[in-house]
Amino acid sequence: MKIGISVSSSYPNVAPNLAADWMVQRARAANAAGLDHLFVGDHHSTKTPYFQNNVMLARMLAEWGDKPFGALYLLPLWNPVLLAEQVGTLSALAKGRFIMQCGLGDARQGAALGIDMRQQVGLFVAALNVMQSLWRGETVDESKYWQLQRARISPVPSEPVEVWVGALVAPAIARAATLGDGWLAAPSLTPAESATAIEQYQAACAEASKAMGAAAIRRDILIAETSQAAKRAVAPYLAAGYRGIPEAALVVGSVAEVSDQLGQLKQQGYTEVIVRNMSADQIQSLKTIELLREVKAAL
Repeated sequence: MKIGISVSSSYPNVAPNLAADWMVQRARAANAAGLDHLFVGDHHSTKTPYFQNNVMLARMLAEWGDKPFGALYLLPLWNPVLLAEQVGTLSALAKGRFIMQCGLGDARQGAALGIDMRQQVGLFVAALNVMQSLWRGETVDESKYWQLQRARISPVPSEPVEVWVGALVAPAIARAATLGDGWLAAPSLTPAESATAIEQYQAACAEASKAMGAAAIRRDILIAETSQAAKRAVAPYLAAGYRGIPEAALVVGSVAEVSDQLGQLKQQGYTEVIVRNMSADQIQSLKTIELLREVKAAL
């Protein structure tokens, strides 16, 4: 199983310059720990600081090396030509393969950006098809959703962009199997739910006569030297109802405990786990990333 990191982009109580530096530090620590992927997320029109993915990723790549990297994009919120150009440029900054995680977004963000989210599935599918054509160097027309005429981009990525489609419910998982090179499972899935979801993805791939691509799941995580220390560190977050994610879906504990939890996901069939730090404390977050080296060794 490969272990990557989605570096948090949200820092509501930290000065912006310091928070941006924390993101760079976490990318550097992830590289030192030997993690397999580097990602950042995607949100717009937020009340508190949320650092935008393409800009931050460009800076973080200086700390990352030649391993795969990418970002999450809520595709209905992006003009596909502009995003394809941004990915083409980012791909030129590093030797690693670009992995695009993608999802739908929500009505609030759509309204803030002037997007009619009643068409979100059509916008998503059309945007993905347009970008994949542009990355192949083709000239594209698309009149139903994006009103594009003879669109093209340069530079194009030097190798194919890998696409992981985020999906939670069965119809969306089936769509991920047909549209993407891989599937990204939601961080809210409990162990029982993650087992059911990957069976749905495997069945959808078989139904589409398509080999199963990457089966990735995000897990919010906190690791400490001992189980007791991890429980003490995570207690305030659980008491506050951490992001609405069920406690059973969180990965918390010592190296041995976390290795066991991620090993269960591996047994279910997941090929990648993408971790995100639970802690708002930078020292705790860097320690978690450091200890992931030992988790990787155990797995």
